[in-house]
Amino acid sequence: MKVIDQSWEWVQKPVAPLEIIEKAGRTCYKSEGKTGPGSAEKFAKMVVKQGHETVIEHAVVSVRFITNRGVTHELVRHRLSSFSQESTRYVRYKGGMEFIKPVWWNGWTEEERDAWEDTMRRAEATYKFLLEHGSRPEQAREVLPNSLKTEIVMTANLREWRNVFNLRCDRSAHPQIRFLMLDCLKGFTKEIPVIFDDLGKRYLADSK
Repeated sequence: MKVIDQSWEWVQKPVAPLEIIEKAGRTCYKSEGKTGPGSAEKFAKMVVKQGHETVIEHAVVSVRFITNRGVTHELVRHRLSSFSQESTRYVRYKGGMEFIKPVWWNGWTEEERDAWEDTMRRAEATYKFLLEHGSRPEQAREVLPNSLKTEIVMTANLREWRNVFNLRCDRSAHPQIRFLMLDCLKGFTKEIPVIFDDLGKRYLADSK
């Protein structure tokens, strides 16, 4: 048994997203002749400010999340995204399981942390017992907890990513997914500030 922190990484960064947004958006106004140095950034700022977010759907980003299965149950509810997730039907955890450390770990008492770790160990031991006695992984997985580590690749357009951050970075979101998405939002604001700076100002400052 191993306890790890949740994390994320780029699978596919946006390639020239502002230029894509400008080319698509100027089709609406037949103003393609106005493109030039710096015009893409100005155009993208304009459409976001005006709420003309259908235009930013043309740029797509893929991210790999390493988190627990409770978080991915929430994540896959974003139906306008595409997902590929580590399968408990086909992955055999014979070499040892990984579990995601709860974000409230430091807020728990020592007894609470011990109880959680004991539960994870017993789940892993029961899973291995079932495999050893002939159960298939898809049967043995019935004893696996939400804290089990999983990996999921999520692909979405920039409009949907804005929607995800608005929902999952809010203080009302579940703490485990909120802390993961706040860290992810930092990466998006660094990579595509024109599209995500407003969300960064709204949620990242609020998270300190």
